[in-house]
Amino acid sequence: MPKFSPLIAGVSLLLVAPPLLAQQNQICVAPDATRLGEELFLSQASNEADNAVTFEAGSIDAFVGANPRVSMSGGVLIRRGDRLAGAETADYDPTSQSLELRGKVRYEDPATSITSNSAELNYSTGRILFEGAEFQLGQGGSRGSADRIEISREGTLSLGTVRYTTCPPGSNDWLLEAADITLDTRAGVGTAKKVAIRFKGVPILYTPTLTFPLGDARKTGLLAPEIGGAGRSGNEIRVPWYWNISEKYDATLTPRLLTERGLQIGTEFRYLTRRNDGLAQFEYLSDDRIFGDTRQYFLFKHRTLFDNGWRNLIDYRETSDGNYFEDLGGSLSTTSITNLNRSALFDYYTDDWSFLGRVQDYQTIDESIAEVDRPYRRLPQLYASAALPSHPLGLSYSIDGELVYFDRDVGTTGWRFNTRPKVEWDMRRPGWFLKPTIALDYTQYSLENTAPGEAEKSTRTVPISSIDIGMILERAVGSSNKRIQTLEPRILYVHVPYREQSGLPVFDTIEPDLNLVQLFRTNRFLGVDRIADTDQLSFGITTRLMDADTGKEVITATIGQALYLSEQGVTLPGQSMINSESSDYIAELRVLLYKNFSFDIGHQWANDRTGTTRSEVALQYRPGANKVLNLAYRFRRDSLEQSDVSWSWPLTQSWNFVGRFNYSLRDAQPLERFAGLEYESCCWGFRMVYRRYVSTRDGIEDSSFGIQLVLKGLTSVGDSTDRLLERGILGYSRDFE
Repeated sequence: MPKFSPLIAGVSLLLVAPPLLAQQNQICVAPDATRLGEELFLSQASNEADNAVTFEAGSIDAFVGANPRVSMSGGVLIRRGDRLAGAETADYDPTSQSLELRGKVRYEDPATSITSNSAELNYSTGRILFEGAEFQLGQGGSRGSADRIEISREGTLSLGTVRYTTCPPGSNDWLLEAADITLDTRAGVGTAKKVAIRFKGVPILYTPTLTFPLGDARKTGLLAPEIGGAGRSGNEIRVPWYWNISEKYDATLTPRLLTERGLQIGTEFRYLTRRNDGLAQFEYLSDDRIFGDTRQYFLFKHRTLFDNGWRNLIDYRETSDGNYFEDLGGSLSTTSITNLNRSALFDYYTDDWSFLGRVQDYQTIDESIAEVDRPYRRLPQLYASAALPSHPLGLSYSIDGELVYFDRDVGTTGWRFNTRPKVEWDMRRPGWFLKPTIALDYTQYSLENTAPGEAEKSTRTVPISSIDIGMILERAVGSSNKRIQTLEPRILYVHVPYREQSGLPVFDTIEPDLNLVQLFRTNRFLGVDRIADTDQLSFGITTRLMDADTGKEVITATIGQALYLSEQGVTLPGQSMINSESSDYIAELRVLLYKNFSFDIGHQWANDRTGTTRSEVALQYRPGANKVLNLAYRFRRDSLEQSDVSWSWPLTQSWNFVGRFNYSLRDAQPLERFAGLEYESCCWGFRMVYRRYVSTRDGIEDSSFGIQLVLKGLTSVGDSTDRLLERGILGYSRDFE
């Protein structure tokens, strides 16, 4: 055979050929599950320049004749863009357009690294084959091995006898094994056969076949189970099953076994279209063995955004009994639920006007609430506001209006109409502002089911005037002027004359707790059934100390009070009149004590002998992202007094101690306490948390025990204890992923 052997060191050849390997993609066991790995597939680039491949070799032997070939030795390097392949020797067959690499074969691109004993690249068929390959994927340390990696032109990747982990070389704390994995990149689906997951050599999961989506695509299948102890309900296991109905619809079916109560079935249906999105949830527990009856819960939330700017919102909730959340909810927040909202509204907003129409009802689940104290239904509520786009004489003109029919099974019902035209002059200049306002509040009632002697029709007209004045002063302080101190005084004067209102009903009006926002409102009541008469002067002052370079606040302090210049006579039923000449003092202070220490206090106290009304104090020490210690105290006169300590603190480089102790000093009873340990290695994490908490409104305690195993880059098995830690420990942020 004729032979041409230049034997030139460092020879480079430029060929045009299909690309070797292309970009990465993500493989997920199921939607929202953690990453399994990443895959390779053929890129079908059409630009010839992009397909240019450069060969470099220590020496090249070219054979011509009936069986031409090119043999490269002395080290071979093949480049195409940011991808390269190398081997000790290589043979190129022009007839079959195939390239064989042998001896320490290596392929690299920005996302992937593969080493193997040999590799074959066929440019005519687009087939790439690695024998005895080991691979590393992405930047997260994912790696594995396969007896065979075969890639087709159609974008199908086949791996035989696969082993995969995110643990570093030399450690296989967890390992995924599969006899065969096929990844169809065009269809976005992967299929694995004879799959086993081992943790510390112990099999924890096996399935004969498994399909999963590639990348962010959704795929029908089982999600990771959750296992834990549920206290009075016994042990608990959840096994969610996800159904990818279509691109715009999906659903999740979650069987939940509570060993002391029975089998609960939970379903969630979600949808997302161009105009609409929402979800529907339904939970059903047949014949609760402890409760003695069937229990259920339904929730539906919907939103429509119309092209013309209108919006529709629906929120509907219903449960079978008032103890549902106490027994099956599992958190302190759900035990305090007394009413479930049911509403549907349409609204529209522009820069100059807005409209809202709503119907609203509630399901009162706390049977201890008397009928006369339960919330009214709004059937319907219509609200509109408008403002002139222009500002004649520099003044702003606006008007609000509301029409509501309040309905309830007992007590007075009927229509309420309220409107408030308003004129204000908002003058703002650098360092100060002035805003005088005049408004006229008019309310009319048309009532039914009134008590004997009460009027069925009544009106109220109240003029409201106010002047709001404020300043923002600042100066540089410190030896090098590296601090900025501000002084921000504010004064609000409000005058509202007295109007007799004791004969008017109270449909939706309350008097909220006094705070800095409430201090600068023109009406101390929320709702229009009562307009407080007042002749008051509210004043407050805020000072801040900030870093001049970063703007970070080192100290923020505010104090305020309202002075009542005349007696006030308007009250809610059952309340006494305000006889004091001033409100309580309101103060807030936040201090960055020293680097990692922060201190917050909110305090309300009277200037008479009654002393403190409310107080909240919090101290946080956070020297690192995974180190936090919180101390808190909360007090409200005649209502509550609580202490709270929570922490997340490393014991060693791998072990972390977490916990919370929330104690009611008033009741001499713990409200919630939990403690747990976390362990994190480079490729897996473990949590176990024991919790005991008040689960009912009458103070009954419950307990739970949760274990969570996180295999980084793969999945999480056990109870989702991380959600409990995030809720219970302020500043907790430890993500094993």
